Amino acid sequence: MTKAVRFVLLAAMISITSICSAITHRSLQAVDEDGVYTNSDIQTSAKFTVEGIILNKSEEMVDAQTWQIFIQGENGDHAGTAVYMGKYNYPTGLLYSDADWAGEVVRANNRFQPGDRVRVTGLTWFYKGKTNINEQHQIAPAYNFTIDLIDPAVGLPEPEVITLDMVKKPTGDFNFVPVSESDAATHHGCEWYQGVLVRINDVNISGTWGLNGTMTMKDSAGRTFPLQLGFGSGFAKYPAPTGQIDVIGIFDQESPANNPTIGYRIWVMNYDGNGSVLTDGCGLNGYHAGDINKDCEVNFADFAEMAANWLKCSNLSYNECTNP
Repeated sequence: MTKAVRFVLLAAMISITSICSAITHRSLQAVDEDGVYTNSDIQTSAKFTVEGIILNKSEEMVDAQTWQIFIQGENGDHAGTAVYMGKYNYPTGLLYSDADWAGEVVRANNRFQPGDRVRVTGLTWFYKGKTNINEQHQIAPAYNFTIDLIDPAVGLPEPEVITLDMVKKPTGDFNFVPVSESDAATHHGCEWYQGVLVRINDVNISGTWGLNGTMTMKDSAGRTFPLQLGFGSGFAKYPAPTGQIDVIGIFDQESPANNPTIGYRIWVMNYDGNGSVLTDGCGLNGYHAGDINKDCEVNFADFAEMAANWLKCSNLSYNECTNP
């Protein structure tokens, strides 16, 4: 590495402020009439802290070259935020080595599961209509986000029941409404549900079924809405449900760069083959105390995980303690 490159890297690391601002998901996701973020500190060196419930496993949402989870707010904080990083970073062109990327994924996962209440602190980036917490497409440690556990296994939030007429206009366009926390008249439309776990009842689905498939849901009135499938194994294991079903997923947005008021979709992570609800019911009602790996079965896999950590501790004040 040349002296000039080292200087640029050091300067970039120094520019990242250590001051972190606690913020609601709703404020972080606020946009103006053009769908663009309103907080002037987004995409700067400022770090933000949000709290909430993890909604998904990364490996059920994206491929192995990326890592992403959604955190949903609580207690009136009606929105959610994606936490993202990638092995390859566009537009900077920076690339983690295989070993470094594996380490980053381990650091980010840190044994967290859907249904855990966590605190996330990091930098931000506005991408395709929503503000993410991420590394701003850098790989230096100064850009890392942190995730701290507050309460484990509190359970996923109850999916909010919506109908397609709440998020689509009679014209068929997306119902885009900039949201003001203080103005209840704006508490509807697609932006209101950004990053929230939702349920749409009595629809049928069509399109490409399978891992990372793109589909469309349609209600009895003929209204349609995009449906994105994740990488959960159930999409390969089971056939698509037919007839009128319910759908449970994360309300997301992937808009084109020139119009961040469109591109909304429902993102479903996995499917358990039940035939009537497009979802994976695991974790919706919490986990049994013995379900250590949170796969909704208490079995020898949980016992093996417990045995592997037998007599380890997480109280680092003891010299003999092992850092978990």
